Amino acid sequence: MSARAVNWIARTDSVRIRLSSSRLELLALVLLALALVGAGLGWRQPMNVDEERFLGVALEMLQDGSWFIPHRAGEIYADKPPLFMWTVALFVQVTQLPKIALYLPALIAGAVTTGCLYDLGRRLWGRRVGMIAALLFLATYQTYSILRTGQIDGFLALWTILAIYGLCRHLLLGPHWRWYYLACGAMGLGVISKGVGFLPVLMLIPYAYAVRKGWTGVVAMPGKGGAWWSGLGVALLAIALWLGPLLVIVGQGSPDSLAYIQEILFKQTAGRYANAWEHREPFWYFFVQVIPKYWLPILFMLPWLVPAWRKQLVKHDGRVLVLLGWVVLVLLFFSLSSGKRKLYIFPALPALVLAVAPLVPWLLRRWFRQRARGRAIFSILTVLWLGAWFARGFAEPHKEGTNPHETLMGEVARLTTHSQLVLVGWREGHWLFARQPLVHFGFYNRQSLEQSARWLRSHPQAYALVPGRDMARCYDPQKARRVGHTSRAEWFLVGADADNLACQPSTPQKVYSFAWKQPLP
Repeated sequence: MSARAVNWIARTDSVRIRLSSSRLELLALVLLALALVGAGLGWRQPMNVDEERFLGVALEMLQDGSWFIPHRAGEIYADKPPLFMWTVALFVQVTQLPKIALYLPALIAGAVTTGCLYDLGRRLWGRRVGMIAALLFLATYQTYSILRTGQIDGFLALWTILAIYGLCRHLLLGPHWRWYYLACGAMGLGVISKGVGFLPVLMLIPYAYAVRKGWTGVVAMPGKGGAWWSGLGVALLAIALWLGPLLVIVGQGSPDSLAYIQEILFKQTAGRYANAWEHREPFWYFFVQVIPKYWLPILFMLPWLVPAWRKQLVKHDGRVLVLLGWVVLVLLFFSLSSGKRKLYIFPALPALVLAVAPLVPWLLRRWFRQRARGRAIFSILTVLWLGAWFARGFAEPHKEGTNPHETLMGEVARLTTHSQLVLVGWREGHWLFARQPLVHFGFYNRQSLEQSARWLRSHPQAYALVPGRDMARCYDPQKARRVGHTSRAEWFLVGADADNLACQPSTPQKVYSFAWKQPLP
């Protein structure tokens, strides 16, 4: 055998060994992500209003078959597109365990994000950096505060990382048009999960600047205007999976469907961004109140990272510009909106991790040069840190206990022998854990207390669940029965005999009736 053939075989074997090692590392990291993010799965139950709402909407979809126009206790729910609720409903069907199904989309997103960060880090800077990127993501506080909850933002992370991965493969390692189109499709699915699913497209702004200035690490693709614009078509096709059938339903002339599409396409997107009616915070909210806590331990590295990033940008490293530029644009996008929540900036975290990971080996050498004991202590602290997040996954559900709405609604059903129940000023937990037929007059109806009194007069066998702070306007507190404290309110059960006749409301515009065929176990 010739020397050339021997060398070729040796190189081939070396490549196979490296690929095999990379796959084993990827598998180990994904399993670690499943263990850390999934810790306590099966013990958790919906505890906050978002989790109660999304699980309830998914279960109601399964019950009434209204997939394109979601409902909440019979009333149209127009706050969010339905893809997340579809996914939860699918997992409910597969597992028959609603309280587990709610958390599976975010768990999958965590595993996929970890794998994508490892692969991108490996391709951009090497295997060691890929390992660091994946582990740093799993070490960051916001990872668990988002991915262990049954909220849309955890599910949105799946489409965000797929878009980031596809764009990076195309812009930094390409050209790879298939990855670009996958990124566009992921953004489209992100939009029908939550309106901000388009945000990865902002990565094209720093990329365009880097290409124009001739920076290294980015791939120029001149003369491809048609191919670039085809990505918009792919994104629109993904959005059409929901919007197309919805427009058909609207075209049939249903007034409710028309109101729904106006609400979700205008008020809940552009209107909410420009003039939010809740969660209003100042411009600096994320920088002062969120990042210092939720982006630990990355925050501790900033005194060294910022000068290092500056040097990389001075050297015209396009990889750093694209990643950091996108992080800055995401922070700016959400800071300009009047409505802000701590979970909004989570999409920026994976790109930030990718920008940090290549500098970690340098930081460790700088910190622990000629300090073997320091390196050992750092390794031990890293294991303890990750172990603490694993343990916390089991401790938190145990500490939280049973959802108080579940306890309250069980007591209400017992006291009323499952009679019809009128909801006043209610929260999603009252509906989700209901054990009897419900009546209400709209989730945001400010006259629901007065209208409940009118309803009880014509339905004397029914009861009403009312918050204590308003009860005396229409009911005699002496004839009310306290049933519990939830949602920052004391709740009382009243019957027709408690009516003080002080409330004489007009006929409600709409009356919604709802009952679970199978109450949540």
